[in-house]
Amino acid sequence: IILASKTLNIKFAIRSISAIALLSFVVHFVEYPTVTDDKLLISVFGGFFLGLGIGMSMRGGSVIDGTEVLAIFLSKKLSLTIGDVLLLINLLIFSVGAYILSVETALYAILTYLAAAKTVDFVVDGVEEYVGVTIISEKHQDLRTMIIKNLRRACTIYAGKGGYGTNGESYDKDIIYTVVTRLELARLQTEIDKIDKRAFIIMGIVKDLKGGMIKRKPLKQ
Repeated sequence: IILASKTLNIKFAIRSISAIALLSFVVHFVEYPTVTDDKLLISVFGGFFLGLGIGMSMRGGSVIDGTEVLAIFLSKKLSLTIGDVLLLINLLIFSVGAYILSVETALYAILTYLAAAKTVDFVVDGVEEYVGVTIISEKHQDLRTMIIKNLRRACTIYAGKGGYGTNGESYDKDIIYTVVTRLELARLQTEIDKIDKRAFIIMGIVKDLKGGMIKRKPLKQ
């Protein structure tokens, strides 16, 4: 809780205390029916709902576990996703659990948190996952206009030179770089095909970004 107040703010810490207290109350007093005895199903779907709860809590500006505060803190320092840090922390815990309890129990626990980590990343980041797109085309001017006017996205132009050519010849060309969301990627590819089907396109996931026209939605504080 002290780390939460220093990492984010005191309101985040207070909401976290309330969330943890409410979770403890519900777990203690509310009885849940046994849906299945299959350990694999319990691990996968239990991890999914666990990650859903953790992600929604973070989106609302709180946490339900101390390790989540540490995950938020370390994700800012290490440039990793919250889900990845959460998984790494729990892997260390499960390693001790494998020694004290059993390897089988630890493996099921790891499977649970694999599902939880991916769900947390999806809930926290959602469809705001960004893709960096590099476009090399002779029709770079038309493509630049399309990105700015049709997609309403900014782009950066690099001055480049082709490295492949007959008799060692190379030609100057502008290289376009832009960042779009996953939902916009299909539309961007369609628009590029309309202008230049032979355009060379390089795409890569953007783990984090700051500034510019695109702003990632922060955790509520």
